[in-house]
Amino acid sequence: MTPPAKLPSSLFDFAKIPGTPTPVGEVRPYFDAATSTLARLETHLTTLNPGEISHAAHKHADEEMIVIKEGTVEATINGVAHQAGPGSILFFASMDLHGLRNPGQVRASYHVIRIFPRDLPIS
Repeated sequence: MTPPAKLPSSLFDFAKIPGTPTPVGEVRPYFDAATSTLARLETHLTTLNPGEISHAAHKHADEEMIVIKEGTVEATINGVAHQAGPGSILFFASMDLHGLRNPGQVRASYHVIRIFPRDLPIS
């Protein structure tokens, strides 16, 4: 089996990455690949319509960062709600229960960065 190619230094131009409609908004994938130091690094932009949730609260072994681009999101982390606006960063540690929703009247967009170390336990 050939190991996956490692992600090289690159530019991912937002204007050139098409968005795909979802039932709750839109998703725009940037990349999903191994790197020199990680088993996998995945990044995409999610857009949520007003009042929508991305999916039910969940947890996973990998770690995740969310960078709010526009609008407001309500993040629930282990049952505690937090409001986050443009420029805010959320961090979800491994196995913490988390979820996002758009409580506003306009669309909310955020960058998702999922980090999968080589020694990640199977969850």
